Amino acid sequence: MRTMVVEDEACVRHTLAASLREAQVAVDEAESAGQARNMAGCYPYDVFVVDVRLPDGPSAGFEFVRWLREQHIHTPVLLLTARDAVEDRIAGLDVGADDYLTKPFSIGEVHARLRALLRRSRQTPAIAFESGRLRVDWNTRTVSVDGQRANLTAKEYGVLELLASHPGRIFTRDEITSRVWDECFSAVTNIVDVYVKNLRRKLGDGTVETVRGLGYRFPSA
Repeated sequence: MRTMVVEDEACVRHTLAASLREAQVAVDEAESAGQARNMAGCYPYDVFVVDVRLPDGPSAGFEFVRWLREQHIHTPVLLLTARDAVEDRIAGLDVGADDYLTKPFSIGEVHARLRALLRRSRQTPAIAFESGRLRVDWNTRTVSVDGQRANLTAKEYGVLELLASHPGRIFTRDEITSRVWDECFSAVTNIVDVYVKNLRRKLGDGTVETVRGLGYRFPSA
């Protein structure tokens, strides 16, 4: 998944982003609501993590969420804030946020809440996805073939997760790179082909289908 972390405290932002990248998540970082709006208009995101108080104003996080919904961007949003008053939580949810976490928070809890938001938004199984010999555990992000664990790199898993989450849907190479790689990505023309080849080698030739002239898809049942 591709995530945006909107947080003006550099230490908090970098720590959270680093932990998500370690968990095989592509992360873009923004330090203001204005920067976040510009990025949200350029890239597709699976989830947003947004601090309420940003340099744009004490409630700029709320306004960013409101802007997302006005743009018909229904991506899940997890709000972060030092405010723990019930009124503030209600205000955040009323503008369109999906969940709310007060500071200081546990990194593990952030990860768990993001996984829960993604399950609800994608309507994926709470535990695992299975297709033939392949099994993907969404919670532990592990993949096995015939019961044997397949050792995938972070980006190999990211490509597989994207395709397996939408069986039958064709993704172009540009769509795959925009969803799996983050803003630090240095474009290489055949990078998606390389990762698909690796997936087929590790999981079996039928894992990912090529749709000539269009892109790739995970076979539907």
